[in-house]
Amino acid sequence: MKTVMLVFGTRPEAIKMAPLVKEFQRYPEKFETVVCVTGQHREMLDQVLHIFDIRPDYDLNIMKQGQDLYDVTARVLTEMRDVLKEVQPDVVLVHGDTTTSTAAALAAFYQQITVGHVEAGLRTHNIYSPWPEEMNRQITGRIATYHFAPTPLSKDNLLKENVPEERISVTGNTVIDALYMVVEKIKNDKVLDGELEHVLESSGYDVKRLTGGKRLVLITGHRRENFGNGFISMCKAIKALSEKYPEVDFVYPMHLNPNVRRPIHDVFGEDLSDLDNMFFIEPLEYLSFVYLMEKSAIVLTDSGGIQEEAPGLGKPVLVMRDTTERPEALEAGTVKLVGTDYNKIVEEISDLLDNPEYYEKMSKAVNPYGDGKACQRLVSFLSN
Repeated sequence: MKTVMLVFGTRPEAIKMAPLVKEFQRYPEKFETVVCVTGQHREMLDQVLHIFDIRPDYDLNIMKQGQDLYDVTARVLTEMRDVLKEVQPDVVLVHGDTTTSTAAALAAFYQQITVGHVEAGLRTHNIYSPWPEEMNRQITGRIATYHFAPTPLSKDNLLKENVPEERISVTGNTVIDALYMVVEKIKNDKVLDGELEHVLESSGYDVKRLTGGKRLVLITGHRRENFGNGFISMCKAIKALSEKYPEVDFVYPMHLNPNVRRPIHDVFGEDLSDLDNMFFIEPLEYLSFVYLMEKSAIVLTDSGGIQEEAPGLGKPVLVMRDTTERPEALEAGTVKLVGTDYNKIVEEISDLLDNPEYYEKMSKAVNPYGDGKACQRLVSFLSN
C-alpha cells in the first residue's frame, strides 16, 4: 500500500484537490490517503472542506493578519518539515501555482520524498505575469517527479523543458470533476437550491430578479498585478456598462483584500447599496458561486480557474489579464483576453450583450479542459 499525501491551502486548490481526495479514498486497499492543509486561505478553505466533507489529518493553520509572501513561504516550509517526518509518505501531491504548493514541494524535496504536480505544465513564460504564480509553477515543475497535465499543450510545455514523457500524464483538469459534482448536487437537491437562493439574497443579490429573460454579468477580481490603476480602469468600465445596460444586472462578489475594495469605493463612492443594477456583495463560498455562475450570461474575471470552469457551463469568459497560462481556452474560443483596458472591456461586454451570434459562438465552443474524469486518470496512473 502506498501512502499518498495531498497538500493544499487556498480555496482554488481545495476545490481542485477535493475530488482527488475522494477518488483516492475509494481505494483503501491500494492507498492510505493523508490530507494536509496549510490554511493559506482560512475561511474560504474551510467552506470547501465542508462542502466535500473532507476532514484534514493535519492543519498547519498558517494564516496570520498582514503576512506577505516571505511569511507564507517560510511558515509552510518549516511546518511541513515535522509533518513529513511523521507521515513519511511515498508521494506528496501538490496543486498548481500557489505559494503553498511550491513551499510544500520544496519541503518534500528536502526529505527526498517524491512529488507529484497536479495541474502541471501551465506557462506564460513571463515570470511577473501572473505574479507570483508563474514562478511558483515553474519551481514546482522542476522539483516534481510526476506531472499531471490538464491538456496536451501543458504536456508539450513540459516536454520542451526536458521532462521525460513517461513521467507526464494528460488527465484533464480536476476542477471540471469538482464542478460537475457540485452542479449535480445542486440540481438533485431542491432544499439546497432554495438554501443557496437564500444565501445569495442575504449576501445582497436576489436571483429572482433573473426571471423573464433578464441577464447577469458576473465579475470577479483579485490579481496582484492589477492592483492600483488596473482595478481603477476595470471599475470605471463596469460602471459605464451598468449605466449603458440598465436592464442587465452586474454582480461583483468583492475579494476581501483592501487593494481590491479601495478602487471600488473610489469609482462608485462609499455607499454601494444605492445602485440600481450594480451589486457589490461579500465573497461567496464555492457552492453559492457555482450556483450564481450557472445563472449568469457572461463572466468577467482575472481568475485562472474560472477560465476553465465557466466554459464547462457554457458561459463566455472575458479575462482581465494581458497573458494567460491557459491558451487552449483562447484557441478553443471559450475565453478572450481584455486586460484592464477600459475600452476593450466595454466593447467586448457590449458585443456579447448585443450580438446573439457572437454570444452563441463563445457559449457553444467546446471546453478544452476535460470531461470530469481527470481524477480517475490520475489515480490510475499512480496505481500503475
